[in-house]
Amino acid sequence: MATQLTAETCPPIPEPDALTQFFWDGVAEHRLCIQRCMNCRKFIHWPRIVCRFCLSTDLSPEEVSGRAVLDTWTLPAQPFDPYFRARIPYVLAVVELEEQARLKMVTNIVDCPEEELSIDLPLQVVFREVAPNVTLPLFRPISAKV
Repeated sequence: MATQLTAETCPPIPEPDALTQFFWDGVAEHRLCIQRCMNCRKFIHWPRIVCRFCLSTDLSPEEVSGRAVLDTWTLPAQPFDPYFRARIPYVLAVVELEEQARLKMVTNIVDCPEEELSIDLPLQVVFREVAPNVTLPLFRPISAKV
């Protein structure tokens, strides 16, 4: 019998648009792609139509390593969404990708007890299907067992 999707079993679904479609297509293929300016070579996340560094419009997606460090985190006490409410405790985090200083993503940390979290903890992206046809890029410590 198929699992019934409810607000508790399905997270908020991303709604890609022309600007973000490449990101979600990459995630579906288990690749982390970030927009990059072809003029100044800076990465930009979230995607924009104009480079915030040099104002170029010559922007393209580029696959990155998926390695990062933990910048900050919290354990939400009152999540806004039933999906997340049903998963307390979980780690909501900001990670800094290794490709560029201050290139950050909001994500969740998985496979790591709270007491092992620390600023600059080395992390690696892991792709998890959280609902049918919904894959998210999450991060875990590099030393974590698969």
